[in-house]
Amino acid sequence: MTHATPPPSPLVRPLDLADDATAAAVHRIGRAAYAVEAELIGFDGIPALRESLADLRSRPLNWLGAVSPAGEVAGFLAWEAGPRSAGAAISIDRLCVDPAWFRRGVGSLLLRHLLEEVAPGRAVGVTTGAANTPAMTLYLRTGFTRGADFSPVPGLVMASFTRL
Repeated sequence: MTHATPPPSPLVRPLDLADDATAAAVHRIGRAAYAVEAELIGFDGIPALRESLADLRSRPLNWLGAVSPAGEVAGFLAWEAGPRSAGAAISIDRLCVDPAWFRRGVGSLLLRHLLEEVAPGRAVGVTTGAANTPAMTLYLRTGFTRGADFSPVPGLVMASFTRL
């Protein structure tokens, strides 16, 4: 009996959205991942679903990618941070995994890297659709505490999380 060797895990590295291929991959993955979330939460008005590539590239965000040994972006995490000297919190703007990479630890890999390598000792906040069970489970499993839910628009309930 032959056992298939699982494909190598992606490695986390910064992403440069000035690179056309990288930006296109991030845009494609974001749209695919948010389409799945829209289905899960029953709300298709997620702003990132309508974001152009130019809009995406113009955002003042820091980008990390989970990249396969073949150079394929499997997922990404983007965040904003105030000055470290001021002790400002990090706010996760988006955490997206290519649906082809779902259930393979990519989201956990990116989140752990941010928490352990980029933001040790800093507060980190994130929001997700309250009906997005996979995301909610990920944040709770990695030590986030659920805060107040809020409804930015009718028909959408968001859950907030913080990790201190």
